[in-house]
Amino acid sequence: MGDTTKPAPLTYADAGVDIDAGNAFVRAIAPLAKATQRPGANVSLGGFGGLFDPKAAGFEDPILVAATDGVGTKLKIAIESGLHSTVGIDLVAMCVNDLIVQRAQPLFFLDYFATGRLEPEIAKAVVAGIAEGCRQAGCALIGGETAEMPGMYQDGDYDLAGFAVGAAERVQLVTPDIKPGDVILGLASTGVHSNGFSLVRKVAEAGGHALGGPAPFASNQSLAEALLTPTQIYVQSLLGSLQDGTAKALAHITGGGLTENIPRVLPGGLSAHIETGRWALPSVFTWLKEGAALPPDELLKTFNCGIGMAVIVAEADADTFRQRVESTGIKCITIGHVAQRDSSAITVTGPAGHWGYDDAWQVTD
Repeated sequence: MGDTTKPAPLTYADAGVDIDAGNAFVRAIAPLAKATQRPGANVSLGGFGGLFDPKAAGFEDPILVAATDGVGTKLKIAIESGLHSTVGIDLVAMCVNDLIVQRAQPLFFLDYFATGRLEPEIAKAVVAGIAEGCRQAGCALIGGETAEMPGMYQDGDYDLAGFAVGAAERVQLVTPDIKPGDVILGLASTGVHSNGFSLVRKVAEAGGHALGGPAPFASNQSLAEALLTPTQIYVQSLLGSLQDGTAKALAHITGGGLTENIPRVLPGGLSAHIETGRWALPSVFTWLKEGAALPPDELLKTFNCGIGMAVIVAEADADTFRQRVESTGIKCITIGHVAQRDSSAITVTGPAGHWGYDDAWQVTD
């Protein structure tokens, strides 16, 4: 006779997924989501979907605008250093900064948190950052998904994705006429933001810089703390200028840097002329430039180089716009102008001795 011994019963928890822990986590983060409530959203987690009422938010004829993004390998620095409280802000920033470029006011946000094994305190720290990002952007965190997937992720690893929806009145989606002579203003970044971290990590490794050790470019911070400075959220600083038409066009400076993102918002026949002599390269980018021996073209298309958002305004409106933005605590400088296009959509120049390059240089795209 064959072996008739029955196998021991297995539960989902035996397979590495703890449903009870997941439910407890949702209950723990509910107050964080509720704190982001705004007109149009009555935040309550645990349902099968989140609701939002544009009419209650004050819109009459809204066009919805959606954006999705992640944080990329910046997450590896958070995971390896054990500092999880700010990457949620990055997640929101990468989405809502794209919405404001489309002239949309962020309304609500949903997140996706995937991990091999749910560690509630880490997950709660991440979601607290997401809630803080939503508070800064003025949007409601109305839902999300927490996926526990043993075998897909190693213990301690997690990944994030964000989904933001905004709205603009139909009449506000008409882009003002951009003309030669318009001014290009740059809004300061808070560091590397959330792009280029695969190279950042290689520079740190090649230079023998431990994440817990001192940052070579920032006093009184560890390298991890300095690199995890969250992405600036520009929404509240720009909404008024979009609604009254002062801001003609915006470019979120993410992957591709200044050279690839600014041309995306220019109509055919026009080009951008950027003069890097107008601002100092922040120390983190000097460290990265030297550590990776980056020529100007690679530096400009890999990192934001201190400019997180570019804005095109009429020359007559430049001072008013600058004062409005700087009253919100964000530095705003003139970085260039719009011109008739010749052969390139953008030209970036640097004078000799500036940004650590011996000779004058020019990058076109």
